[in-house]
Order: sequence, then C-alpha cells, then structure tokens
Amino acid sequence: MGDFYLAYEYWFAAVQLALAMLGMGATLTIEDFRNILDKPRSLAIGTGTQVLLVPLVALLFISLSRAEPGVLVGLALLAAIPGGTVSNIFTYLARGSSSLSISITGLTTVASLVTTPLILGLLISDYMPDSFVMPAGRIAFEISIFLLLPLLAGMLALRHFPEIAPRVSRWSIRGSLFIILLIVIGASAAGRLDMDAFGGANALLVLFFTLMLVGLSTAVPYFARCPRPDLTAIQIEVAVRNTNLGLLINASLFPARPGEPNPLGDMVLFTLLLYGGVQLLVGAGLIWFHRRQTTPA
Repeated sequence: MGDFYLAYEYWFAAVQLALAMLGMGATLTIEDFRNILDKPRSLAIGTGTQVLLVPLVALLFISLSRAEPGVLVGLALLAAIPGGTVSNIFTYLARGSSSLSISITGLTTVASLVTTPLILGLLISDYMPDSFVMPAGRIAFEISIFLLLPLLAGMLALRHFPEIAPRVSRWSIRGSLFIILLIVIGASAAGRLDMDAFGGANALLVLFFTLMLVGLSTAVPYFARCPRPDLTAIQIEVAVRNTNLGLLINASLFPARPGEPNPLGDMVLFTLLLYGGVQLLVGAGLIWFHRRQTTPA
C-alpha cells in the first residue's frame, strides 16, 4: 500500500481536490457571486485579511520560529491557499452570512491563480535548495485544471441539471473525504506520517498558528464594526483553509517516490494534515459559540 501510494501520490491529491471543488461548484450559482456587490465593505475586509494579513502572520511565525523547515513551509503553504467548501458549510451552521462566506471563497479561489504562487515565492524561498525555482506557471496551471475547472463544471451542473446537482455535490465531497482518508492511510504505510519525528513542539506550533488566525479574523472585523453574521463568516473563512489545494501543491512541489526519502515533503504533508484536523475542531467550537450567542434566551 505504501509503495502504491508513493507512486500515485500526486493523482491522489489531484483527484481529491477536483472532487471537492466539483462538489462545491454544484452548490453555487452566478447569483452567489453577484452577492459580492451586496456587502463590499465586509467583502474587502474578509478578502484583505485572507490575502494580506494571513501571509503576514505566517511570515512572523517563519521569522521568529526555530521549527523544522518543513513545518515552516507547511505554514507558508497554509497561508497561501484560500478557504474552501468546509468554511461555507461551517459558516451556515454557525448562523453567519453564507452569502459573504461564498463570495470570499469564490473571490480568493479565483485570485489564488496569482496569489498562491506569489505568496509561496515570498515566504519559502529561504528554506528551499539553492537550485529551487518556484514553478509559478505549473502551480497556476494546476489551480486552473484541478480547482477552477471542476468548480465551473459543478456550477454548470447546478444550472442545467438542478435535480441531480445536490447528489453530485454530496457524493463528490464524500469522495474527496474518502480519498483524503486514503492519503492518510497510504502516507502512514509509507512512513511519511511519523508523529515522533514531527515532534510535540511542532504540533503545538501548528495549534498556535491556528489560534492566531482565529484571533486575527476576530479582531479585524470586530474593530471594523462588521455585523455579527459578517464577523462570523470572516472568522471561519480565515481559520478554515482549503487544505485540499495544499495537498496538491505539496505533492507537486515535493513529489514522493518509492525508496527515496523526502523529509521536507513529509514534514509539509504532516503539517497540512494536522492543521486540517485542528481546523475541524476549531470550526466546531466556533459553530457552538456563535449558535449559543445567537440563540434567544
């Protein structure tokens, strides 16, 4: 299982991302994107926090931390990717502004075609070999093929086949989650997920990074006097990242091959998966908190 996973790790990552975005697209309409104009101030605050402030937080961590390079590259990768399907679902469950959440996700997802390679180039160059050149074109191509095209296909399915679109969304997302489970199993069997090698200090750093993003995404809309539903949407949108895209970029930048150790890529992979687990717990806590705050006494 381990060697099979290593041989096809890239395609595991690519298919799970495509399925996740197909499932997300099958819930979106053009009208959802027109809602971008409904709340321009909150949209600007949420998008600015995602694209500008989150990378600055990652830069602070990278500059001050003495963690393993793979962990720091993993944090940079998390900072460079947008929110995803889960953030929209969590916002709805937390009684936040779903239209704002979808608008921020859509805008930052399209923008990631440019912002993701740019942010990665700025944050990780010091931790890569001297011969490394950021493959910005390849990353942009992969975002187009495995993220934007499935998103568009899902939207077209909803527009032209609205009766089956909910099933397409549901089974695509389930398929994506199943493949992520296979990634965890395959990476573990191949020895890529070693908690002892990763270390408790690095795990705490990932947890602290998550909490810093929650704090940032709470403070900015709060002091900007955003309405509570908008604050909730921004908070969850920033904290819950599209780790599906992160897994694909990691597999592209640090390909695993049978018999060839890849400690940097292993650390990045563990960081992404650990953050993915932590963000689900944090997201569940935010849902509980906001529902409690909005429930009449």
